[in-house]
Amino acid sequence: MMYFSSKNINDMHHLYRINLINSCSGFKSANLIGTKSKEGIENVAVFSSVTHLGSHPPLLGFILRPTTVLRNTYENIRETGVYTINHIHKTIIEDAHHTSAKYNKDISEFDATHLMPEYKNDCFAPFVQDAPVQLQMAYVSEYFIKENNTILLIGEVEGLFIKDDLLEDDGFINLSKAEIASINGLDAYTIPKLEKRLEYQRPKQLSDI
Repeated sequence: MMYFSSKNINDMHHLYRINLINSCSGFKSANLIGTKSKEGIENVAVFSSVTHLGSHPPLLGFILRPTTVLRNTYENIRETGVYTINHIHKTIIEDAHHTSAKYNKDISEFDATHLMPEYKNDCFAPFVQDAPVQLQMAYVSEYFIKENNTILLIGEVEGLFIKDDLLEDDGFINLSKAEIASINGLDAYTIPKLEKRLEYQRPKQLSDI
């Protein structure tokens, strides 16, 4: 196996280091976060850091890069308190990835791609039309991470829309059926395939091993 010490990593060309460290954590979730400014300008942006924090209350978090530069998603959420999370699926990967481009605040990524906004459930922020899983989110809190000047933003699920054939009897959402994407590193997208579900595990008697 190849080995990289912390010194090796720190001395790397910055682009190589970015690719290496963004890949080493494993596959990440691929989501589009939809927001809208108070002036009515829609925004949609790809995020690979959305993660489950708890089920009761239903909380999700995601990481925002340093706000020393323009961060339309963060500004809109703080202004309005609402946003949406929409799963990226196979047919929209290219358009979803393009939302990472840094457009001015007065330009909507919906206008720069084939992605379409959708409004429902009296939510101020736009959903992404045809996303198989759509979450209506409310801002709860945020935590500044001083080690790299990022922000962990926490939201509560206020509404959840799921394509009919994805939901199983026990509440499990079978994302494989909808060809939901995952992100490897910064720019590589993959479509995971469900291999098997396993039962809740309890400790074995050591004498049985």
